[in-house]
Amino acid sequence: MIKELLGKKPGSSRIKNNKETNGVQTLLGDPKKAIIKLAIPMIIAMSVTTIYNLTDAIWVSGIGSNALAAVGFVYPFFFMALAIANGLGIGAGAAISRRIGADDKKGADNVAVHTLIIMLVISLVFTLLFFIFAYDIFSLIGAGKTLSMATIYARIMAIGTISIFFSFVANAILRAEGDATRAMYAMTLGAVLNIIIDPIFIYNFGLGVSGAAWATILSMTIASLLLFYWLFFKKDTYITFHFRDFHFNKPIIKDIFKVGFPASIMQLSMSITMLIMNIIIIKIGILNGVENPQNGIAVFTVGWRVTTLATMPLIGIATAVVSVTGAAYGAKDYIKLNIAYMYAIKIGILIEAAIALLVFFFAPTITALFTIAENSSHLAPDIITFLKIACIFYPGIAFGMLSSSMFQGTGKGINALVVTIFRSVILALPLAWIFSITLDFGLPGAWWGLVTANLIGSATAFIWGKIYIKNLKKSAKSIAQ
Repeated sequence: MIKELLGKKPGSSRIKNNKETNGVQTLLGDPKKAIIKLAIPMIIAMSVTTIYNLTDAIWVSGIGSNALAAVGFVYPFFFMALAIANGLGIGAGAAISRRIGADDKKGADNVAVHTLIIMLVISLVFTLLFFIFAYDIFSLIGAGKTLSMATIYARIMAIGTISIFFSFVANAILRAEGDATRAMYAMTLGAVLNIIIDPIFIYNFGLGVSGAAWATILSMTIASLLLFYWLFFKKDTYITFHFRDFHFNKPIIKDIFKVGFPASIMQLSMSITMLIMNIIIIKIGILNGVENPQNGIAVFTVGWRVTTLATMPLIGIATAVVSVTGAAYGAKDYIKLNIAYMYAIKIGILIEAAIALLVFFFAPTITALFTIAENSSHLAPDIITFLKIACIFYPGIAFGMLSSSMFQGTGKGINALVVTIFRSVILALPLAWIFSITLDFGLPGAWWGLVTANLIGSATAFIWGKIYIKNLKKSAKSIAQ
């Protein structure tokens, strides 16, 4: 009885349902193998996606620093849409994987149907609001010379919101049932298409910044159509969709949102952090008498995109952690849950330490990619400084990000939200202000504030995660006795 509650032998698998696919069998098998098998495809896909984001920044930088700053003003708001879509996907994926672990296929199917309907409603609301109020928003936050470009870029991105939302949700459903490979194919297709058509739309068609937006929307739409085909026409997934006689089920909605809502707020808090960081950066430029304070935004935009690429392996590992720990939690296999969690963190630290060294030593070479244009070359010293400071916290992020994913997988979305708010809002913004403005360290001070906040926040999340798993085991043992 104790073994049943605390966990079976790692690697054991409960294959009961005839519909169980190879992905589901992987999910229920050896936790270390499951982490690797689910993480690698997502690392590849997300790395390609982020390479696209970097490539996009390179092409946009060729138009000029104002164009790069315009995209920087829009990016936090676009990130908000991604945060909501990703949060909904995480909530659905965690709920599905827990039901797979509990051998409840009907429940998993029902969660997937609820998620798609919720996705349609939210994406339509976001599209209308952002399209209508884009100009007013960027005027309010001080876009200045970049106001017109930022507004055009934002409105085009708003048009494609539904494709973006569907892509995130569909990929999350595939990952939840252990099918990370097809999720990788769809994400990679969208990114590669984007890389190919970006310069065509920006330069050949002469569309400038708006061309970058149209290229993104077209690529995401094509990727979404592929996902739609797999889920609704090919029908070889574990999850099946039954819309006939559908009615909303409050417990299912609650289960999706108890992880999905905090996950969205988590990423929204990071968007808000980026938005306020933009304001702090403008303030730094004004206080230091900089002629064009928007240049600081361009530096932050480029630097943060490189940081996003550098930490992309962790995001790939995190998606695996949500699915594997979710299935283990659903099966009440807490030993397997802990093995998956710790193994993921060890891999994450090793990968990020290697990447940090590469970024530190090759910072000038990386920077050169974004400062080819003559009117962007003056940004190079500041970008190099950002990259060399930011890479310090890469290995530490593994503790925080993967702890949050473990909380999400086990249905403790609030725990994940608390550690993120603590890191990105309570610590990051005040420390960035103190280092840069109060202590008068300028832009480098803002970067040091981000580093300090991330290291403290990640350590806190890891300690809480270990205590949580220890309590799960203790609770299961006391019930057995």
